[in-house]
This record gives sequence, C-alpha cells and structure tokens, in this order.
Amino acid sequence: MVGFYGTVLPDTLVVDIQQRNLGGVLLFAHNMVNPQQIKNLTDQLNQLTEIPLFISTDQEGGLVARLDENNGFEETYSALQLGTIFNSEDSTRAAAAMMAKWLSESGINVNLAPVVDVNVNPSSPAIGYWERSFSNDPMTVFNHASWFIDEFHQNNVITTLKHFPGHGSATEDSHLGWTDITTTWADSELVPYQELFTGGSPTKSEVYKDIVMVGHLYNSNFDTLYPASLSYNVVTNLLRQDLNFQGIVISDEMFMQAITGYYTFEETVELAINAGIDILLFRTNEINGLSLVREVIELVVQKVSNGDIAESRINESYQRIMELKQRITSVEDEIANLYSPTDFTLQNYPNPFNTSTNIVVNIAHNTHVDLKIYNILGEIVCKIIKKELKTGTYIFELNGSRLSSGIYFVRMETPEFSISRKIMLIK
Repeated sequence: MVGFYGTVLPDTLVVDIQQRNLGGVLLFAHNMVNPQQIKNLTDQLNQLTEIPLFISTDQEGGLVARLDENNGFEETYSALQLGTIFNSEDSTRAAAAMMAKWLSESGINVNLAPVVDVNVNPSSPAIGYWERSFSNDPMTVFNHASWFIDEFHQNNVITTLKHFPGHGSATEDSHLGWTDITTTWADSELVPYQELFTGGSPTKSEVYKDIVMVGHLYNSNFDTLYPASLSYNVVTNLLRQDLNFQGIVISDEMFMQAITGYYTFEETVELAINAGIDILLFRTNEINGLSLVREVIELVVQKVSNGDIAESRINESYQRIMELKQRITSVEDEIANLYSPTDFTLQNYPNPFNTSTNIVVNIAHNTHVDLKIYNILGEIVCKIIKKELKTGTYIFELNGSRLSSGIYFVRMETPEFSISRKIMLIK
C-alpha cells in the first residue's frame, strides 16, 4: 500500500496498479481538495483494476483526520474528547457514523483507525500529545473502539487497530527515531486487542478480523533485536498465536526514522515479511525517482528465489488479503445491483469548461468501451480509455491544459453502437 504526491494520479502509480498488481493506495490530506475531487480520484483508481483496491486514509478524528473543514467536511472530536470528556456511547457513535459516511461516499474503503493505544503517558509525543487515545483505562478504550468500529462496518468501511502492541506509554515518537517502550509498556495495553479478538462486550459483535497495524516499537521483553514491526516474536508469536488474531497485519509507515535510521531498505522488507506482516505501508510510490512498487516486487522475488523468504509466507498473506477484498467485492456488487444503469449514456460537467471537465458514462452491461476526444477536424486529441468495463457509472477527468480553446467532441464506442457529445473548452 503506497501513497503519492499531488491531486492527480501520477503515471507511475497507474502503471503500478495496472501492471504490477499494487494492492492498495493511501490518501493523505494533500491528495484531497473537496468531496467531488476525492470521489473522482477514488473512481479513477477503481477503474484501473479488476481486483478491488484497498483505498485508505487516517480518519481518527481531531487533529488526525484527513477529511476535515479544510477540504469540504467538518471539524471532528478527538478520541480523547470522545472517550474521556464525553465518555458516551451516543457521542462516539455519532462522531464515528458521520466520518464513516464521509469515507463511504468518497470511495475510501479502509480507515487506518481507531487508535487503541492506552493513554498511559498523556505527554507521549505521538499519541497523548495529539489526543489520539480514548482513555488511560483499557476497557474504556475497548468500549469506544468497539462502537467506532461498529459504525464504520455499518457503512461498509474496513477498520484498522493501531499501534500494536501499544504506543501510548512511549516517551519517543517512532516517526522521528528509535522508540523503546521496554520500561514503560504494561500488559494492560493488550486488553483492547484481547477483548476485540474475542468478540467481547459492549456490542457482542463478531470476532474482529479486519486489520491490525504493528508499530515500530522496541520492547526487549518481546525481542532483544528488532522493533515490533520487524519481529517474528511480536507479529507471529504474540499477535497471531497468543492472541489468535485472524485478520490482516499491516506495518506502520516503513519510511519512519525508527526504521530507516537503523535498517537498510532491503533488510526492512525481508524482516517485515518474515515477521508476518501482510501489507507493507509506504507514504510514497517512488524511490530515487523510480517505482518503489517495482523495487519491492523485484526484491521479494529475489529473496524468495534465494530462499531468504519462503514462498508459503507470501501465499499466506495473499490468501488473507484476498479474503478481505472479497468482502469489499461483495458489498460493491450489492450496491451495483441496486444502482445499475439500464441505458448507455454519455455526458460531461462542467460544459463549457476551463482546463478540466468530468466525463460521465453509464454502462448498461459488460462490454468493451473506447472513449476518445476529437477536434473539429475529426482528429483524435486524447484517448481516455479503451478496455472492458462492467455495468456501472464511471467518471473520467479530461485535463485540457494542453489543448487550445475551442469545440471538441467526446465519443464513446462499443461493439453495439456509439455516442458523441459536443464539449467546449474556454481558457
């Protein structure tokens, strides 16, 4: 799962998805301008692949909320406000339901939240200082996390517990350097995980099987060599075997200083995978100006060939990931069945337009679609898409920054018929 810079999909990311089977994309605030732009962006991402993408963001609430008043949404309460000041099921559910609706309508299907770190150290630079923890009481953390998760599930959004095995006692920030919790961490920090993994009260919900994010946290009681994200003892022995977690394990962002300051890129990839990490999370899709995704794939192939990583380890992660993606597919199919178009249509907005316009096509049944832009001389000036599309509504952005002002025609062709519409670019 990778991030990218800007508000338009870079060519490298498109290639990563279409040719390298990239599994997920992480959206930051700098990728998101307003609700319509975000929805267009996620639609474009989904149209690049037949296999559903995990499209994620961090929507905890408070200061860590990528959808907020700056991009067309609202200011939200922090976890600390919800769990400690209000400490009310109704308040937490209302806040979570509102944010869950935002993500669902925006096309974001994975929330990298809630934080289930216990607020052991209110001054902890990565957690307590930013009010990211619900409470200093483990059961209160569990209660509010459970309500939070339930509301996101009702809106068909996958959630992520973080930061295993617990970041709340730390006196350092793993974004900035080595974070040692050996003397500050307590067993009670596992309580929220234990309760959620056993389907405990208060919601009497099913056993939690979404995603757990493992932090770059060193505890010599677990592993004398490696931080949690690179530790077999933590990921496989503690999280999977001792706590019996059955879902997906994702790393914290792999370019944090707690990792890059002490391990090479090659070491981190090998150690993380062998530890039991299923998804490697990076804030960018490029490294040294080239595709990071390709770099990781080539490195993993080499490690498997050399016997440094077992192929069975890769297959385990693949199975877990595809099982969770099947849940996304099932939901999308249900929605598509409710809102499937019955006719082929073609339109754009705005029209006339300055620089960019959205081309909306309704596809009544699975078919091959060829969508192009022509000038008044009948010359092709832009190829939008040429591929097999499933029944549904698709939105494509036409960037006319390189075109001259004037009249153009957008033409959609299928094996059965064609449709053309006149569009006008005014600069």
